[in-house]
Amino acid sequence: MVSRHGGHPGTVVLTLEGELDHDTVKPLRAALQQSTGAVRVVVDCAGLRFCDSTGLNVLLRTRLRLLTEGGRVDLAGLRPPVRRIFEITGALNVFRVYDDADAALAESGAGS
Repeated sequence: MVSRHGGHPGTVVLTLEGELDHDTVKPLRAALQQSTGAVRVVVDCAGLRFCDSTGLNVLLRTRLRLLTEGGRVDLAGLRPPVRRIFEITGALNVFRVYDDADAALAESGAGS
């Protein structure tokens, strides 16, 4: 499940819950595509229990797209099972990662 929040100019917060895999990635893909024009997308993963390579690839592709547009994708609230796939693949090194969405939103969002 993906829910979308605003509140900070130029920032979109997407909250993920459950599992993110080949069978469940469509709502995330759609929400990320609808985030066109956002300078920053914060993906709140606190409710995410599992993420496979399909979910990881969607986040990485969106990161590259936003970088070319001058924006970025940040992650928040990575739980150990989800954090592990980001560590194993090296993807953890290319995202800014915050303890939770509040910490991510407390940052001004300037720069990349």
